[in-house]
Amino acid sequence: MRARLSRYAVLPLLLACAVPALAAKAPDTWDGLMHVKSSKIETVYLQPDADFRGYTKVMIAPAEIAFRKNWQREHGFAEDRGRPVSNEQARDILEQAKTGFHKLFVEAYQKAGYQVVDQPGSDVLRLSTAVVNLDVVAPDPMTAGRSWTFSRDAGGGTLVIEARDSRTGALLGRAVDSRSMEDSRAYLRNTVTNTADFEDLFAHWAKLSAAGLTELKSLSPINAEGMSKK
Repeated sequence: MRARLSRYAVLPLLLACAVPALAAKAPDTWDGLMHVKSSKIETVYLQPDADFRGYTKVMIAPAEIAFRKNWQREHGFAEDRGRPVSNEQARDILEQAKTGFHKLFVEAYQKAGYQVVDQPGSDVLRLSTAVVNLDVVAPDPMTAGRSWTFSRDAGGGTLVIEARDSRTGALLGRAVDSRSMEDSRAYLRNTVTNTADFEDLFAHWAKLSAAGLTELKSLSPINAEGMSKK
């Protein structure tokens, strides 16, 4: 019987996967993948001689999202802080982020001409995605007596995306991209502005990802330097 990896195990693996690429200098190799230059995404690793030409469809696993370490503690708890973020509120933020992230990724790939499916196949690329180190500067818990929050920065996070053949599970590539949302002026931060800012960030990542696959298809097969072998 084929072993199945629980989706609840995906996030810890992607967190571990993100560590090398988040280092000061990305290593040349990562689980057999080669570090290649990219003008669009911060850090990209590909399988040597990777060939993406046969993939016309994608399976997109539900996103896994995790706050920056100590984020909730720094924003307080309902039991002992004046501006709390309770466990329930933190879960709600993550669930909303997961739903919005997945929807935007599906839409971006469909607009780019890919069919989004839920079954593996010879022409199906499986994508696992995560956002780690999610940081919401002003979570706006809507508590009584809350104060207004102004900030130049709405927050940010790090995208981790992994591509595998949907039938064999062969690892074809990984990408890591960290972004923060900064403005030149301080703005009022609340639920409405947070939602809009993070939707823009997630949509940007989704478009980059879909466009990246199209570019990889046009370059395939790809050599160890990330250049087309044609």
